[in-house]
Amino acid sequence: MTLFDLSQLQPENQPKPEVLPVGDMPLAARMRPRSFVEFVGQEHLVGEGRVLRKSIEVDQVPSMILWGPPGSGKTTLAYVIASITKSHFSSLSAVTAGVADLRRIVEEARKRLKQTGQRTIMFIDEIHRFSKSQQDAVLPFVENGVVTLIGATTENPSFEVISALLSRSRVFTLNSLTDENICQIVERAAKDEDVGLGKMKVEIAEDALKHLVVMANGDARVALNALEVATLATAPDAGGHRRLNLATIEDALQQKVLLYDKSGEQHYDIISALHKSLRGSDPDASLYWLGRMLEAGEDPLYVARRLVRFASEDVGMADPRALMVAVAAQQAVHFVGMPECNLALAEAVTYLATAPKSNSLYVAYSRVQQDVDHTRNDPVPLHLRNPVTRLMKGLGYGEGYKYAHDYEGHYVEQQNLPDALKDKHYYTPSDQGYEKDVSIRLKGWRQRNKEKKE
Repeated sequence: MTLFDLSQLQPENQPKPEVLPVGDMPLAARMRPRSFVEFVGQEHLVGEGRVLRKSIEVDQVPSMILWGPPGSGKTTLAYVIASITKSHFSSLSAVTAGVADLRRIVEEARKRLKQTGQRTIMFIDEIHRFSKSQQDAVLPFVENGVVTLIGATTENPSFEVISALLSRSRVFTLNSLTDENICQIVERAAKDEDVGLGKMKVEIAEDALKHLVVMANGDARVALNALEVATLATAPDAGGHRRLNLATIEDALQQKVLLYDKSGEQHYDIISALHKSLRGSDPDASLYWLGRMLEAGEDPLYVARRLVRFASEDVGMADPRALMVAVAAQQAVHFVGMPECNLALAEAVTYLATAPKSNSLYVAYSRVQQDVDHTRNDPVPLHLRNPVTRLMKGLGYGEGYKYAHDYEGHYVEQQNLPDALKDKHYYTPSDQGYEKDVSIRLKGWRQRNKEKKE
């Protein structure tokens, strides 16, 4: 019996699905585990004594959403659960399936439960691709217990799965596999003589194995696919051994698969990491997260827009030139495009990361928004209005206005806010960078006002 023999998921009196001969199946499929002994990684979920593992072993499996990056073992875990609980495994892909497919599987599951007592696990891969109405159609089947739903998604279920379905399911988060996990999976596949590459006498050079593990980026499927391609492309030597060197592995991989989805959570996670690294004045981390986005194909104008926002929000008046640098980078992106504009963005990122920081403008404008939203929008004081017509002048427009340039230091005290807010101070400068000079200037003006009143 092979590791991937789906007949183990069926009772003896049920028709068995058509399965490709082992030799025709991809290595990644052939090596799919069917027990926790063979399962690698995700110890926080299925390690000895963990709640999920206990519930599986006592055959009390709830409906669940498995959330994790590609190649982390979501589908594999679903197969293992079906194998251990001796459940029928019905698989759908949300990319191609519709409501009719759901109803067909549920009807078959209902008959199976009645005739043989066997339960059904309905596995929906990429469940986030189901529309809201399609997800709504799953609800009654989950509620009545005819099927146990296991959905798999690479996207954050909080955003992509409807709340009603989430409330009826447990969400389990799978982590990207570690390099040690990937190494273990690759070595097992290379040695396994039943369904792996063991009969081909595969030997992997140490530097080639290390490169394969790192470039797989936590994705077991990528590692196994590359291993299989490299093995088939390598002729056996006189002793029948296929020796994989670094060049062969590099050729099989071609390039690293970057884990990034411009419309998914990775997009928001990495821009958040960039913003927080900039705020933390860490140019190295800031450049790294910038590179992660640009090299994965992110729109450089999106990055430029975020840098302009950062320059105002987190540098602000501590270094007014920061906004100029950010806008210049945005213009450079327009002017030269990718890949040439990457250095302009890198320059802006480095400048912003090493600039003095102040959120005084952000705080000040937040206070303004609060007052605009929650206080009376009183009219502009008369002395600040322009007396454009004779009528306006007769009504007192502009009367009593003090022209600042006529006074010492080009400053004069006068009320510029409505009466209800006349003593308000929204902006409080920090002691960082240029803003330190601004703070001294404001304090001087306010002290002069105080002395005049005394």
